Amino acid sequence: MQLLLILFLLSVFVGCGDGKEKESSSATVKGKNKSDRSELLVSAAISLTDALNEIAKIYETDNNVNITFNFAGSGKLAQQIQQGAPVDVFISANERWMNTLIDKGFIDKNTQKDVTGNKLVLIAAKESPINYDSFIEIELNDVKQIAIGNPESVPAGKYAETILRNIKKWDELDGTYVFAQDVRQVLTYVETGNAEIGFVYESDALNSDKVEILATSDKVSDPIIYPGALTTNSQQAEEGERFLEFLLSETGQEILQKYGFSK
Repeated sequence: MQLLLILFLLSVFVGCGDGKEKESSSATVKGKNKSDRSELLVSAAISLTDALNEIAKIYETDNNVNITFNFAGSGKLAQQIQQGAPVDVFISANERWMNTLIDKGFIDKNTQKDVTGNKLVLIAAKESPINYDSFIEIELNDVKQIAIGNPESVPAGKYAETILRNIKKWDELDGTYVFAQDVRQVLTYVETGNAEIGFVYESDALNSDKVEILATSDKVSDPIIYPGALTTNSQQAEEGERFLEFLLSETGQEILQKYGFSK
């Protein structure tokens, strides 16, 4: 009888131990699943910085993914992709650089979507005496330095050059241009007084309390489109497509509009 009692107690002890072991193992697996998040690499036009950072916080909360952004001028990002930089999603500030990468086989054309749009604006510091109502009013007598993104790599700069050429001002203002590596640098030049006026996107100007918009490009340029697409070497194609779809969702578009973008 005593032997049977001992065996019974041993079996209960072992059973309890197995349960704890299984529970611990189960917790470990759950913990692993929770922390085992995929990594999505997104190269995007620098003008999208604030909007995409806010969108990413919401997206990461509801999806098992960490998003890493690389923000810069679209031309610089396109060059990085051509040089082999690991990128899953590319969002350009113009169609030119997207088409360049498509033509060279770096972008999956079938995944391309028009994410949002913008407007080019002429800005000055808030305390500036300059009060132009249109781009055509810019005069050499009024300004010594005009900040503009480098047209070779910055879409906003290329848009500005095209507009100024169309209104016969580009050559007239030659010698005043201060070329920047992206629109955020243009904004800084004007905010700090290193340039009297500059060309940036409306979204950048609206999010600065140090500049004012003098004129917009409504009547002198084509719509500015921000296309997004997967790279052909994307390691997270399905996740990348889901993220692009989220940008087009009501939530994504509301946040983009909040920062001055419009589709």
